[in-house]
Amino acid sequence: MPLKTQALLEALEAELGPGAVLTGEAVSQRAQGIWRPAPLEALAIVRPKDTREVSFVLRACHEAGQSVIPQGGLTGLVHGADTGPEDLILSLERMNAIEEIDQAGRTVRVQAGVPLQTLQEAVAEQGLSFPLDLGARGSCFLGGNLSTNAGGNRVLRYGMARENTLGVEAVLADGTVIDSLYGMVKNNAGFDLKQLFIGSEGTLGIITRAVLRLREAPGSRLSMLLALPDFPSVTGLLRHLDRGLGGQLSAFEVMWPEFYEAVATAPRSPAPPLPLGSPFYVLAEMLGSDPARDEAWVEAVLAEALEAGLVSDAVLASTGARNEALWALRDSVDVLAAGKPTQVFDVSLPIGAMGAYVEAVKAGVAAVDPEARVFTFGHLGDGNLHFVITPRPRSSEAVKAIEAAVYDPLKALRGSVSAEHGIGLEKKPWLGHSRSPAEVKLMQTLREALDPRGILNPGKVC
Repeated sequence: MPLKTQALLEALEAELGPGAVLTGEAVSQRAQGIWRPAPLEALAIVRPKDTREVSFVLRACHEAGQSVIPQGGLTGLVHGADTGPEDLILSLERMNAIEEIDQAGRTVRVQAGVPLQTLQEAVAEQGLSFPLDLGARGSCFLGGNLSTNAGGNRVLRYGMARENTLGVEAVLADGTVIDSLYGMVKNNAGFDLKQLFIGSEGTLGIITRAVLRLREAPGSRLSMLLALPDFPSVTGLLRHLDRGLGGQLSAFEVMWPEFYEAVATAPRSPAPPLPLGSPFYVLAEMLGSDPARDEAWVEAVLAEALEAGLVSDAVLASTGARNEALWALRDSVDVLAAGKPTQVFDVSLPIGAMGAYVEAVKAGVAAVDPEARVFTFGHLGDGNLHFVITPRPRSSEAVKAIEAAVYDPLKALRGSVSAEHGIGLEKKPWLGHSRSPAEVKLMQTLREALDPRGILNPGKVC
């Protein structure tokens, strides 16, 4: 190890104290992520416990020209937190305090290392909710949710992470602390600086704390698993439910038949809640306030959908256990791989174009590998689709050909190669499909201005 690097690690350990700087086996015994069990590679893992220590670490690394990779719960899917043996990891795992819940203002101030589910459970005890929700809720950190502008299941009603964030505190590459921890919904006092850091994947600064917007906890939750005859019925049902439920529709998830069959049959499920064989399945959710009234309301709206031919079969769940059983189907993405390597895609496009787009993707994948299976599902209510394609081809040329089959049709539709997962390393070659050269140049200009030495998550995004 070069003397300069050794001196940097010694300075960090002296400032942050015992146990704050991990090296050697303490690094390699960790996995690269929940989806990647291979041993982690890095120069060191540095674990500050507050913003002052984050500032010290970044200032020292800036002066030394040391690359810094921020890591949270490592639940990402685009290699946005990948490291090499010369990189220093900045882990926010010890910054895990929920600092204040303001019941009157319906806000919460948190440190970036708080897991999403921990926050959800804490505010629920106060009769409140934090509506951002995704399958990795038990592992992902709020700082990572914000830095990737996470979406998830309830974007249709509550928006992305960005819409649920009132203020952030972030540390720039040179250690400067930007305190924008405001708790107001309305704040037009100049530039909205928090937006620089939300969705920037740790390339413009490290989010250390945030003020998040809370909502009143719903008094009722009703989930509907529905079978549909064709794609026009899917888009028609979305409008029907949203209109009929008075804006209380909180999720509208669509499963193509291959996906439904994989997650609704053994060994994952003892028996499908609805018979197999329908062209489409929708999992929808209403969050309301009065259980008895809302159940009757949903039943009436579904009866209209059945009569109109939008829905061919339906299951309604109003209890906690039955709700969770239906949503476990949608969250069972891991069963699709069944031990096989996969390619995972996350795109967005106009809802009306999705039916034809999915068929084009399937044809394109089949042209590359006739044996590949394409599982399609997603948050269709907000224009987001996911593909899991397995097995992953052995050759890099075939991998790129399948990526092209998914991404190329998006250009004419002005869709996005990343709806909610970010860009990281994996989607960087395809960024130009969704962003113009002028937009990419502006991203690079911002990055160079805030991190002139290029130490924050180098090589990622743009």
